[in-house]
Amino acid sequence: MNGLIGIALLLGLWWLGGLIVANDPDLYAFANFAPEPTLKRLWSMVLSGEVISMSGPSLERVGLGLIYAAAFGVPVGILIGRAPRIHELTNVPFQFMRMISPLSWMPIAVMAFDTWDGAIVFLIAMAAVWPILFSTAAGVRRIDPAWLKVARNLGAGPLHMLGSVILPAIAVDILQGVRLALGVAWVVLVPAEYLGVTSGLGFAINDARDTLDYDRLAATVVVIGIIGFALDAAVGRIVKKLNWVRAAH
Repeated sequence: MNGLIGIALLLGLWWLGGLIVANDPDLYAFANFAPEPTLKRLWSMVLSGEVISMSGPSLERVGLGLIYAAAFGVPVGILIGRAPRIHELTNVPFQFMRMISPLSWMPIAVMAFDTWDGAIVFLIAMAAVWPILFSTAAGVRRIDPAWLKVARNLGAGPLHMLGSVILPAIAVDILQGVRLALGVAWVVLVPAEYLGVTSGLGFAINDARDTLDYDRLAATVVVIGIIGFALDAAVGRIVKKLNWVRAAH
């Protein structure tokens, strides 16, 4: 119920802002940012399939970026979580790199990759890798040493211990890192797609701005918010389910 009230308040503020803009001679050109023209345009975009066509490439880029980030972040996170010396060696460099805006890597990405898509996926991976890495490492450090001792006493080798003890113990931590990484990646996506691609949500925002198609621009912003919220909610439900299963055991 409170969620519905919050949505109603947000729509009310949006409507009020649109009314102020529509009645201001200096801002009248932006009147299509108001709820009514935006939602009408959004509905037409849904019916025409434009929402799917603009969202597909963006979701693919974010998905690839997260896969690459997890492929690096999870094993490195396990390594620095298990080896205090490596943690000490890498903590300052990794924390330093984490504080660099992912978009700062844009010139390097453009030079290093043959395609714009490759550059965008790289930027997304640079944004997403740190939450996954640090969350994984923190999860490994929280594992009860007794679990590892028992596994060794039962004859578990390194790979068996990884698959039977470590990964199940940190699954929730990895997913929480992925959830944080998804939020960061989704924010980075739109400016990253201002690069030379001709598809995706960021391109649609840029194109609508250049053509002064403000109701389409606002509708695309709403689509970005809805998809981002849905993705975050989906990962959140998986995290809660795994937490419940782990607590039940």
